[in-house]
Amino acid sequence: MTEGRPGGDSDVQLVERAQAGDVHAFELLVLKYQRRIQRLIGRMVRDTDLVEDIAQETFIRAYRALHQFRGDAQFYTWLYRIAVNAAKKALLDLKHDPLVTEAALRPAGDDDETFQPGNEPTTDETPETQLAAREIAAAVQSALEALPEDLRQAVTLREIEGLSYEDIATVMNCPIGTVRSRIFRAREAISARVRPLLDHQTGKRW
Repeated sequence: MTEGRPGGDSDVQLVERAQAGDVHAFELLVLKYQRRIQRLIGRMVRDTDLVEDIAQETFIRAYRALHQFRGDAQFYTWLYRIAVNAAKKALLDLKHDPLVTEAALRPAGDDDETFQPGNEPTTDETPETQLAAREIAAAVQSALEALPEDLRQAVTLREIEGLSYEDIATVMNCPIGTVRSRIFRAREAISARVRPLLDHQTGKRW
């Protein structure tokens, strides 16, 4: 199935059909968003074995609550919120802390609709630049893991998932001003960790 743009007319039509009892329509929505939801959960949960279970729970919850969806937000935003809440509940039940996994810092390959590393120029890569990139990635991960949960979630939804401030506000159930503040503080904290490494990488940008 060709993926339309998130929240486009195809989503509206599929949701309406699913609400009318068309199970196949909901299955199409699952196929459309399954990988994105798994990536989102994988960036919150350290235990990768839980990702598939939480994703499944997300879609089960979404199906059961589909009659409550009124279209006030885009469908994928509504679904993201369910996924975030499901991940939080799973982690709380296991008494684990939500941490961004190393996978969040790696290119997602053909699973990522917005970034295709194979298309990036590699002629300038050297062992030194590769080492520097790994050091910066490790610093970013360390900075992300050190962030409070609300800051980490906000910056992940913005910088990695590419959600708008309005969508993040819906997912996190808070005002847009709060979202902007959290993302600003998260960026500042990450920048503080990464800046010393960049000082040794003249001409390079993170």
